[in-house]
Amino acid sequence: MTADKDTGVAVVTLDRPHRHNAIDLALRDELVGVWRELRFDDTVRAVVLTGAGQRAFCTGLDRDAEVPQPDSPYMADDPLLHVGPKSNDLWKPVIAAVNGMACGGAFYLLGECDFLVADPNATFFDPHTTYGMVSAYESVLMAQLMPHGEAARTALMGTAERLSAERAHAIGLVTELTEPGGASAAATAAASVIAGYPTEGVQGTVRALWAAKETAVAQGFAQAPHLIALGNLPLDRQSELFRSRQAAFRLR
Repeated sequence: MTADKDTGVAVVTLDRPHRHNAIDLALRDELVGVWRELRFDDTVRAVVLTGAGQRAFCTGLDRDAEVPQPDSPYMADDPLLHVGPKSNDLWKPVIAAVNGMACGGAFYLLGECDFLVADPNATFFDPHTTYGMVSAYESVLMAQLMPHGEAARTALMGTAERLSAERAHAIGLVTELTEPGGASAAATAAASVIAGYPTEGVQGTVRALWAAKETAVAQGFAQAPHLIALGNLPLDRQSELFRSRQAAFRLR
């Protein structure tokens, strides 16, 4: 994380470009720590979240991450459930600067950002169904970011389709489509403007906007563990489908 005390903007960068910025448990813990640290840093009044490199913003949970689970059908630990800023009680505005792929578990982060700015090379998709997995938490958050039909198509089509930056902008998922390589600068410029406003009004507005959708998110999340337990294929079958995946996809 870098912070500019003159502008009041912090830039949080997912820095695992060799893994398409996929989130392992160490990065998950780092993000939780950053959000909690920012709650107490009054010099930071707005945040930009981006990914290192040009190939990906984030591709969700690292498939090599080993996630311990309780030995009980009544308890399940989702490793990304508390990875976002709102989940950590941070009510400073967070703007996502999306470059390259944003897919799957990336929506845990995007769903808790206040708005998205994207590079023309940005693409959005959700691979869960292709690999025999239920898109539950991701779908709930996607449904808050875009029209229902677009969220449903993105979740159900799996790896066969990717939402282009242009289409994402047209449906309102992305608020600004920048020149190539310009997403981070555009997000930082917007964050700098917001950081210049009185803090109390800004944070109150962020909280009010989240209040408009948090009940729907909470209700959807309450169903997610049961749907995942019922619908996910065994891990070995998921891995088999992942290894046999096709590289071709339609960009729309």
